[in-house]
Amino acid sequence: MIKAVLFDMDGILYDSECWYLEGTIDQLRQFGYTGPDEAVFATIGLDMERNYDLLEKLLDYKVPREEIIRHNEEYFNVLHPLDYKAIMFEGIPEELRALRQMGIRTAVCSASPMSIIVNSLEAMGIRDLFDFVETGENVKHPKPAGDIYELAAENLRVDKKECLVYEDSRLGIEAGRNAGIFTAAREDKRFGQDQSHADLIVKDIHELTEWIRKENAYD
Repeated sequence: MIKAVLFDMDGILYDSECWYLEGTIDQLRQFGYTGPDEAVFATIGLDMERNYDLLEKLLDYKVPREEIIRHNEEYFNVLHPLDYKAIMFEGIPEELRALRQMGIRTAVCSASPMSIIVNSLEAMGIRDLFDFVETGENVKHPKPAGDIYELAAENLRVDKKECLVYEDSRLGIEAGRNAGIFTAAREDKRFGQDQSHADLIVKDIHELTEWIRKENAYD
């Protein structure tokens, strides 16, 4: 019986991975990066601290971290702001409501800063469809540690055995498994994410909701 679904955000609620990756690659090229685009795919699922660690490394530590951060924030927040509603995956609001109609509680557990999480959920008009929202910045150990998912289960007052984590990245899938929670992955065919450790792989949220409906024998 599934009583709670714990959602990642990027690549799960909306299709932001391409936008972030293309923008990050563009910035790195401006800084003189000549390596393969695929090396940047490793940023998927990282919190901002480790994201900047990786960007420094890709730039051979020739660009000050402060400059990378300043440039990144200006690039994404000022020059190329994201229209969250425009890239929200099809059917997200409807399926979230369907889950709640089944009595299932919901949470967002993202590595993004809380301001981005809240702003994006509000922009998509789905903030009120989640019972709990948390950022990895507020837990001791970020993904792939299971801290954030354990915290969500605790706050929702649902036993971990009755929770389901919905992720897309390798780090996120490992976080769900490390929390001891059944983990479903949204199928990735673009960024080479290793999803082999997921308990279930689905095409999209429609397929996930149908799986839960059958699992719970909900009519």
